[in-house]
Amino acid sequence: MKRTISMCLSVLLLSTCLSGCGGAESSSGSQASQQAGQPDNDQALKGEITFWHCFTQGVRMEAVQAAADSFMKDNPDVTINIETMSWGDFNTKWKAGITTGDLPDMSIAQNTGEVAEMLNADMLAPIENVVASVGADRFSENALADMTKDGTKYGVPYYSHAQVMWYRQDLLDQAGLDVPKTWDEFLEAAAALTKDGVYGAGVSMSPNDLLCTRYLNYYVRSGGGSLLNDDLTANLTSDLALDGIRFWVDVYNNCSPAETINYTVNDHATMFYQGITAFDFNSGFMISGVASNREDLLDSISCAPLPVMKEGDPYYSAETTHIPLVIWKNSKHPEICEAFIQYLFEDDHYVEFLSAVPVGMLPSLTGISDLDAYKTNETVTRFADEAAVITEAVAGGRAIGFEHGPSVQAGLLTSQGIIENMFQDIVTNGTDVAEAAKAAETRLNEIFSTQAE
Repeated sequence: MKRTISMCLSVLLLSTCLSGCGGAESSSGSQASQQAGQPDNDQALKGEITFWHCFTQGVRMEAVQAAADSFMKDNPDVTINIETMSWGDFNTKWKAGITTGDLPDMSIAQNTGEVAEMLNADMLAPIENVVASVGADRFSENALADMTKDGTKYGVPYYSHAQVMWYRQDLLDQAGLDVPKTWDEFLEAAAALTKDGVYGAGVSMSPNDLLCTRYLNYYVRSGGGSLLNDDLTANLTSDLALDGIRFWVDVYNNCSPAETINYTVNDHATMFYQGITAFDFNSGFMISGVASNREDLLDSISCAPLPVMKEGDPYYSAETTHIPLVIWKNSKHPEICEAFIQYLFEDDHYVEFLSAVPVGMLPSLTGISDLDAYKTNETVTRFADEAAVITEAVAGGRAIGFEHGPSVQAGLLTSQGIIENMFQDIVTNGTDVAEAAKAAETRLNEIFSTQAE
């Protein structure tokens, strides 16, 4: 049995399921060349920048603000204005800003696919100085490659996570079931556990989110396929993709609450947090979510790699997500942005930020997980096995569609709600799977042809 979480951490997690704190200098690996955010030539930083991020919940928001306050104290002629918005609003706001001019100096991006969209719109400045200062060898090679265009890097990962299968061990034990290893075993177990107010798994379909794209990608990747063809056209009508669509419709019909047809990511995850679902697919954020909602279930949750088609199939990782930091081309003070990003990656600040959602936000820099301040965290210690499962998935995975390399098409695949609308059409209207898949594939390819160069 896992040890009871400390009172201090409980208070922290109860404040939010998605919290955190921010940045100080790296003593492991390459050290940042700037002290307290000062440029290499010792010329004092001066100016005002705006930073957009989506860390709207509790401690994470407070952590970023605290880092900014500390940076401004060290650099009294600098002002950092922080604007916080929901993840759902972020994509809409920056795209509108291309026309209105309302854009930040620096921001997060929701994933590497969104960086590809920003690059396609020619909105980002190179971030090579930051990479060189922090140390390129400290970042994941895949992560940097996913944010590189024509040999130039345009983003750095702030933190990383990957999708794995979460489950309730207590419910499996009560039913005499093993942890599923294949998709068929998963469906059988989920159906068996759908009783007494518990559902085996939720299948959420809101076109305002990417969940159905995510589910279908798991299945297709486990069969060695991709939702994009080699020529970057959409692939929803292959036999493998059609089988995957039918599979998730079956999960919805047999194991999921009906109302999930309109659920977004937060609605969906809350079901597992509150003990309503027995299985879910997510990152290490599940730990803090359960701690905030049903701390009594913490000893009962664990995770495993994503299911395979048949037992003995090779390991795969279907989706790794890196949350990037980027500098916008319109910035009048890119030097301040560069210095502040380096400041966020300094050991003390970075460990503090990651400790807001331990195991949920995994470090994107080597050496951090070896620091005592990081590895002695209660949750990191308590969920070491789960962290190892997710870390392996981070190392082996790419963003959805990025198995073909960075592309605008991959970003559009997850941001348009087309696959989610397809699932809703099948479930609500009874539309034939092949017909609905063909219509969705055609629509995606139309979007690709007009928005991707």
